[in-house]
Amino acid sequence: MEWSSLAEMAACAEEQGISLGRLVFLGEVQDTEGQERSVYERMSKSWQVMKEAVQEGLNNPSKSRGGMIGGEGHKLAAYLKKGRSLSGDVLDAVSRALAVAELNAAMGKIVAAPTAGSCGIIPGVLTMLQEKLNLSDEAVIYALFAASGIGLIIAQRASLSGAQGGCQAECGSAAAMAAAAVVELAGGTPFQVLDAVAISMKNNLGLVCDPVAGLVEVPCAKRNALGAANALVAADMALAGIVSVIPADEVIGAMGEIGRTMPEALRETAQGGLARTPTGLKLAKKFLSLE
Repeated sequence: MEWSSLAEMAACAEEQGISLGRLVFLGEVQDTEGQERSVYERMSKSWQVMKEAVQEGLNNPSKSRGGMIGGEGHKLAAYLKKGRSLSGDVLDAVSRALAVAELNAAMGKIVAAPTAGSCGIIPGVLTMLQEKLNLSDEAVIYALFAASGIGLIIAQRASLSGAQGGCQAECGSAAAMAAAAVVELAGGTPFQVLDAVAISMKNNLGLVCDPVAGLVEVPCAKRNALGAANALVAADMALAGIVSVIPADEVIGAMGEIGRTMPEALRETAQGGLARTPTGLKLAKKFLSLE
């Protein structure tokens, strides 16, 4: 990809009068010397897997390998159908994100977007939005190109790895990518996409990676759920015209700096945070016989 910053990417899209997703798509075609059709079809296949993961997670819930989670997405969807939800469509996306994260923990088929540990956020948000707004697959697929462009810049300027940057780099990045896709789908400008990215990511700065027993189950699945809510609210704020005082590229830089200064115990080692609570240690002993 020829861009080194999100600001450069957004300026290029505006200059050409195209969406961020279309710009990233054309860049991918150029970089891979591929045919437009083949590049599009690869993303289309990822989208199909995302949709299938949502349905599988909601309709056929199963316990995770560690046994700590399973069925919460289904339970939340059932609660939503009773009409008592206080958060409406947001909760719909949350239940889907949770279902996909649970499917991952049960070794089901998912798309690691950007990582397996944060796989629920983007499909949870986008499948809800597709149904709510009756969007075509093509529209969602171009929004996924926008999300992937955001992810590539985050990878260049910071990290997408929980082991390097904490959960802010995984679920935080996934939420930022989902927020970007939502603004793209809602017809926002490329710079509104960047505001959504910045607003979303700021909300996750400092988020530690502390998997109980070292498994991508607790607290990971529920962070996927809340990441979906974060993405939708950030997108709405940007679409309302709220501008991030700190530009998205600088927020990403801050995320990278925070990740580098974060103690190793809080970076996917299961040696700190929730993993070292009395319950976390008890679960680790039960499932892994560590003590």
